[in-house]
Amino acid sequence: MTDDIVSIKGIKDGLLIALSPTEDWQSITRELATKIDEKLAFFKGARVTVNVGERPVPKYDLTSLKALLERRALTLIVVQSSSATTIESAHALDLRANVPQDSRQQKNDLDDDLHDALPIDSEEHGTVGVMIKRTLRSGRTIHSRGHVIVFGDVNPGAKIIATGDIIIWGKLRGMVHAGAEGDTSAVICALDMSPNQLRIADLIATAPSDKRHKVNPEVASVRDEQIVVETWG
Repeated sequence: MTDDIVSIKGIKDGLLIALSPTEDWQSITRELATKIDEKLAFFKGARVTVNVGERPVPKYDLTSLKALLERRALTLIVVQSSSATTIESAHALDLRANVPQDSRQQKNDLDDDLHDALPIDSEEHGTVGVMIKRTLRSGRTIHSRGHVIVFGDVNPGAKIIATGDIIIWGKLRGMVHAGAEGDTSAVICALDMSPNQLRIADLIATAPSDKRHKVNPEVASVRDEQIVVETWG
């Protein structure tokens, strides 16, 4: 096995483990276990970020990887991948997920190439986000350095924390925090908004106790340094 298959290096928040996006998964995990065991005393107790590149990792494979690390007293915190399958698996295990910097750069380069090749209006650039196609049950937490869209409900006890906007195409009953890094222009939208708590940047609001029975889509935004909830649309 070569270092191209499994690479381990120290970063500010712990360890960054980069895994080959093409090699057989079982071979990779065996090699990873061997590398960790060789320096177990050094690695023990570390927080781990795993970069799998474009590889689609199903939930059961990510679960086994998480267990492999935990048996060696390492904690998997972040999964980096440009695969929607892998990001979905990470969220299902309550892990943070994001796109690796090199993949973002490749995407930006591709966007630039497309911009040069096609007559696209420069005002229509998109932004980074994650889409969840299921209801979030109690105890689930979604973190995103971008926007979050949920096609389903957010049940009481579920949390969404995003640096951008949060859009719920369903019932919002849990806690959501948009603009988590201080962006007061972020908004929260839901078809049925009765959250445990709303947060935008450092502002907090809760649903009124006399919430009307009639349900309308609503949007929460910041106005005059407070969160205002209005009819959406």
